[in-house]
Amino acid sequence: MKRSSLLLSIMFVAATAALGQTTKPLLLRRPTVSRTEVAFVYGGDLWLVSREGGEARRLTAGAGVETDPHFSPDGTQIAFTGEYDGNVDVYVVPASGGIPRRLTYHPDQDVAVGWTPDGSRILFRSTRTSYTFFARLYTIPPQGGAEVMTELPLPTAEEASYSPDGARLAYVPIQQWQNAWKRYRGGQTKPIWIANLSDSSIEKLPRENSNDFNPMWVGQTVYFLSDRAGSVTLFAYDTATKTVKQVVENNGLDLKSASAGAGAIAYEQFGTIYLYDLNSRASKKLDVSVAGDLQEVRPHFLKIEPRRINSARLSPAGARAVFEARGEILTVPAEKG
Repeated sequence: MKRSSLLLSIMFVAATAALGQTTKPLLLRRPTVSRTEVAFVYGGDLWLVSREGGEARRLTAGAGVETDPHFSPDGTQIAFTGEYDGNVDVYVVPASGGIPRRLTYHPDQDVAVGWTPDGSRILFRSTRTSYTFFARLYTIPPQGGAEVMTELPLPTAEEASYSPDGARLAYVPIQQWQNAWKRYRGGQTKPIWIANLSDSSIEKLPRENSNDFNPMWVGQTVYFLSDRAGSVTLFAYDTATKTVKQVVENNGLDLKSASAGAGAIAYEQFGTIYLYDLNSRASKKLDVSVAGDLQEVRPHFLKIEPRRINSARLSPAGARAVFEARGEILTVPAEKG
């Protein structure tokens, strides 16, 4: 068994080294856009790149996962979800780089959602006061302070975006457990509602049991992602005329996330980032290169313990065995080799 473990470890190093030498598409996720830059998630860290594309620079390098970046309205700060200290909490970091500041300390997960229009507070969701697994929305200033945290007057909410005057909120009221079930049409399909924060009255966006999410309020328009026409793509709801129209044609893979800012919407499709210009109404692909000390793609030894092996089979003659471990298929001789 010791010999097999050693051979599996050596073969995993060889497979990892081969992977590192191969150029493959990047998996860039959760983009957010400012006037000059796009921030995104890659390899569990936050990165920044010019709106024209090019080489990205790393913004965070914590041992845990940093995700859900959101530029402040003036583009100087980025709120995000991080797990630096073993728990999922809300942080903020200067867009120019620096030490992230932790804002929340509750043992429940706190997830960054966005900013108020004036940039004075960060919007986040949490189950900290829920009696079951639904979330509510809260705000906290970027300076932190539990004593100045406020809860929005909504019974449940997941994602949200403020109207420009801050009086209303476009939000998703339902958490969907089957969020990877394409074209799901069961009881957990997600609507988008608009709440008047003064009295919690709501207006429902027109839909027929579609999955609508990522609301983005720009002027009098609420942009959002939806699978109402097939593949998930970008739609717009005019709050004056009460009409919905599709603004990005998509006959391919689903758009996974989107974020609006400074005249554009950044969206993610199959690990690639696109910018939709709100004036020209045209999308362009953002060409990004990433260079960094990425631990998982560097050749390294890793002990393949029995618990890491998902399945195993013997060859017909019993001379070799084949294992599945960590997404790789490895073969080991029965004796030497």
